[in-house]
Amino acid sequence: MVAAFPRAGVSEVGDDWEQRWRAFHRAVVIGPLWVGPPWQPPAAGTTAVVIDPGRAFGTGAHPTTRLCLELLLAEQRGGVLDLGCGSGVIAFAAAALGFAPVVAVDVDPVAVEVATANAKANGVAVAVGEADVLSGELPEAGLAVANIAAGAVSALGAQLRAPRLIASGYRGGERPEPVGFRRLERRLLDGWAADLFVAR
Repeated sequence: MVAAFPRAGVSEVGDDWEQRWRAFHRAVVIGPLWVGPPWQPPAAGTTAVVIDPGRAFGTGAHPTTRLCLELLLAEQRGGVLDLGCGSGVIAFAAAALGFAPVVAVDVDPVAVEVATANAKANGVAVAVGEADVLSGELPEAGLAVANIAAGAVSALGAQLRAPRLIASGYRGGERPEPVGFRRLERRLLDGWAADLFVAR
């Protein structure tokens, strides 16, 4: 290996390597929400959303998730559909904020498994299921949230049965245009973007 990569270094891996990743999973506070791992205590006076990402994507700390949650806070309470839910951060935050009913779907069965476990750990009423958001029939909701790639957001328009869409998962230079929707608001954080769309 050193011969192939002369600048590479080699170091011993400690016995605690399986736990070291926890140091990178840190809690964040977004408005009234505290989003963090089960091994950290929630901040006083916040609404806790406890997330153990397991083998799924999503801890709450990524700029795209934070932007989605910021936009979610300003929305009128009602039904929410979380598309590409990963570990379930956005869905559980929505339920904790009083949105109902909340449905979370992902094409990855591992994500569905992790999100289901996290729903139980948070004691929230969230229906979690496996679905391809670009080809399957999606349930109706007052608000859809999609923290996925820009191309997928653009393709969502024809599938959605929701009058409002919060979308992220892409850089600030990307501007997805889901069919049948117009952009109402855009937010940027650390080079990432999130958009609020409303049906035309």
